[in-house]
Amino acid sequence: MTPVSRFKTPEKSLGGLDTLGAAKLIAAAADIALIVNREGVIEDVSFGSEDLQKEGLGQWLGQKWIDTVSLESRPKVEQLLKEAAAGANPRWREISHPAPRGTNLLVRYSTVRLGDDGRAVAIGRDLRTIASLQQRLVAAQQSMEREYARLRHAETRYRLLFHLAAEAVLIVDVSTQKIVEANPAAAQLLGVPAGRLVGRPITELFESSGATAVQNLLVAVRGAGWADDVRARLADGGQEFSVSASIFRQENASHFLIRLSSLHNEPGPGLSRARSKLLKVVDSLPDALVVTGPDHAILDANPAFLDMAQLATEEQARGEPLDRWLGRNTVDFNVLMANLREYGSVRNFSTVVHGEFGSIEDVEISAVAVNAGDQPCFGFMIRHARRPETGEAAGEKQLPRSVEQLTSLVGRVSLKELVRETTDVIERLCIEAALTHTGDNRASAAQMLGLSRQSLYAKLRRFGMGDLGPEEGEES
Repeated sequence: MTPVSRFKTPEKSLGGLDTLGAAKLIAAAADIALIVNREGVIEDVSFGSEDLQKEGLGQWLGQKWIDTVSLESRPKVEQLLKEAAAGANPRWREISHPAPRGTNLLVRYSTVRLGDDGRAVAIGRDLRTIASLQQRLVAAQQSMEREYARLRHAETRYRLLFHLAAEAVLIVDVSTQKIVEANPAAAQLLGVPAGRLVGRPITELFESSGATAVQNLLVAVRGAGWADDVRARLADGGQEFSVSASIFRQENASHFLIRLSSLHNEPGPGLSRARSKLLKVVDSLPDALVVTGPDHAILDANPAFLDMAQLATEEQARGEPLDRWLGRNTVDFNVLMANLREYGSVRNFSTVVHGEFGSIEDVEISAVAVNAGDQPCFGFMIRHARRPETGEAAGEKQLPRSVEQLTSLVGRVSLKELVRETTDVIERLCIEAALTHTGDNRASAAQMLGLSRQSLYAKLRRFGMGDLGPEEGEES
């Protein structure tokens, strides 16, 4: 690199500079200063900081400069020495020194010839700070690239799901209540191209009463985060829809996600009389019948299910997840759905139905997955669980009598209750065996079992065994 400007009168301005002054000047101007002879051997070294000395550079004395650099930097050192010997204008070159700590030390050198004996001074500037900044910049760029890739993949998945979803979905801006985006299912259901829906106020789609209902729905969702679905008919008097809404934030802005479900499921002129009768039969079934979409949201439910779930109208169930009422817990419902997806149908799956007002009822479910048609769905037939008929009074707890009866309780009661039931069965069997062996001699049976007579009488009374009087067993 050619200096931009040289000293005009160095003999006059630096004429009094002695050797010691020159050494101080070089040491102050450089982070590393090397004095090398004609053969390139380092005769003297100066460091501008203690950090460089800790890198083990003080051991360079007596070594060839070219032996202290990395393999790819050797041609640069040879070129620097050649230029210094020729008295050429000094140029800066970046040299890499292998460091004992594993990280190479990067230094920018320039050489200047000293006198006529072939010696030269190599002035070096420590580039570790710049290299560290470059590494951090590269790491930040790589992190940004990974984040951009993740966002692109997420957006691609969102676009794919949004456009392939069979359910009509509209994205509406909260502040303006104008449609921001509509999926193809919504465009098909509304009979308007998706591009013409964008920018229109959502309430323009419906007649006055429906628009008011939708407006109230959006106000409620914006304030409370949720609201019951409403009905709204198209502005041209066409189809009637069930409208549900939820709110979400994206890029510092809030949006409504509005789902539309057509309510045109009553038997119309084109519906055959046989299908109409079938729907009436389904509505009159004593067992509950529920149809859900792939997301487990209820599409249809007959009145028996509404009674079981303690709901007043079908609209309260439509669009809600079935596991809101079905299953003891999430695992229970997931097991049912996993079997349904794997095998296509499930029979006599025991679980419970939770009513809206806290009732819990044991039920058995037969379900089927219907994958034909445009919209796959699941059908669930839910009936009350059959209770074993016994001659004992209703409400009296009966103990299981066999391993089969115990295993049938798995999934219906907790493990703690199962262990307690198992213990009771074993105790009862042992007491029965002891009474048989002793000819119904309870004193001998208690001795055989290692129990006191009082403990034996307490267990007999607990299990309803024998014919104990009210005072029997009280005496020791």
